[in-house]
Amino acid sequence: MFEARLGSTLLLKKIVDALRDMLNQTTLDCSDSGIQLQSMDNSHVSLVALSLQVDCFEKYRCDKNVSLGVDLKSLAKVLKCASGDDAVTISAPDKADKLGLSFESLNKERFADYELRLLNLDQEHLGIPDTDYSCVVHMPATEFARICRDMTTFSESVTIVCSKDSIKFTANGEMGTANIKLTETSKGDVSLQVDDPVTQSFAGRYLNTFTRATPLSERVKIGMAADVPLLVEYPIEDFGYIRYYLAPKVDDPDA
Repeated sequence: MFEARLGSTLLLKKIVDALRDMLNQTTLDCSDSGIQLQSMDNSHVSLVALSLQVDCFEKYRCDKNVSLGVDLKSLAKVLKCASGDDAVTISAPDKADKLGLSFESLNKERFADYELRLLNLDQEHLGIPDTDYSCVVHMPATEFARICRDMTTFSESVTIVCSKDSIKFTANGEMGTANIKLTETSKGDVSLQVDDPVTQSFAGRYLNTFTRATPLSERVKIGMAADVPLLVEYPIEDFGYIRYYLAPKVDDPDA
């Protein structure tokens, strides 16, 4: 038996919104330590990983490891049936073919139960190696989202230059050139930890898709190193994270 209760449906809605532009279907791997997800995006260019520890839930039970294949668009439709402040309980018996979702209103006067058909998905788990990033940047999530949006107005390709004292975003297209540079602030809004400078270019539309996770966190972590994928991480309170990985472009940065 698997059962997990969240005090607020809003958190689950934000998580699904952060995933469903990248993934049509995915598998939730549930164990006694929490819920994990790892999937390539629909075009097999980027990778997303989700982790929710047991402490994230008001109630959690997982008698044995279970993998639950879900259609994220269908799950989003079910979540629209609930108010954001409703408590939600996700459940599945052993060898389940349906996922149960139960919503309880804040005043405990309304209860609603839904069942979502589970999918048999054959998903390969790619090993994500531990990486020592030579550049690690923490910044406000809303600022990162704004920069990604502004950059892709100018070009499909966004170049990120991380140096000892700043991180710079550049886009160069037919319309012109955009440059945004952030330096470390005394308030800690932007913090830089740079061992070696790195310059890489990325497909801007994927960066924009990653920023769908902005409502989950006030801060975003960016990790860069030569010849390894970019890391964009949004912490989920103190209990988990969503991490996106994107390989750098190998063609001309100005293309």
